[in-house]
Amino acid sequence: MSMEDFLTSGKVRLDQQLKFSAEIDQMTQILRRTLLVDKSRRENDAEHSWHIAVMALLFEEYAKEPVNVSRVAEMCVVHDLVEIYAGDTFAYDVNGNQDKQAREEAAADKLFAQLPEEQGSRIRALWEEFDALETADAKYAACMDRLQPFLHNTLTDGHTWVEGGTARPAVEKRMGIIKEFMPEVYDWISANLDRAVEKGWLKP
Repeated sequence: MSMEDFLTSGKVRLDQQLKFSAEIDQMTQILRRTLLVDKSRRENDAEHSWHIAVMALLFEEYAKEPVNVSRVAEMCVVHDLVEIYAGDTFAYDVNGNQDKQAREEAAADKLFAQLPEEQGSRIRALWEEFDALETADAKYAACMDRLQPFLHNTLTDGHTWVEGGTARPAVEKRMGIIKEFMPEVYDWISANLDRAVEKGWLKP
């Protein structure tokens, strides 16, 4: 079966929504560097997005500003949709991040145009807000996006850090949004950074 087997509903709007729903199934094929906690394999974008959406329901009490958790969860599940076309860029890949924005903008143009206009615009606006990191909701969503792979690294012998030869200052920089917006959680992060350096998972 493939999209060529799609049976039209006879309604343009419904067909757009159904085809988009099938298109985003590709997220299950976009592999991230992060290992599952059981170390059996790398996680995919769909699993990551689901995971941080659930986490957004859990950690609201640590946010410095009020957040709309339902809206944050929406942001979490759409924030990586563009990677269907742009691919996943490892957070600590300096070269890969140089053209990330351009690749993702082009992917957004292609992907969100497949939806009815107002739905495509709404989802794109959530994606753009997430990336801009200006609102409390976006900052909280970004904290979840950074906390989840960090947690996995603490439980998988620093897998992605070791693999990438990552240094502590790079991780501290990436965790800066948590230090700013969820300082109580950052205390735990800091303790884990100390341990990661001691164990050789991170360069000093």
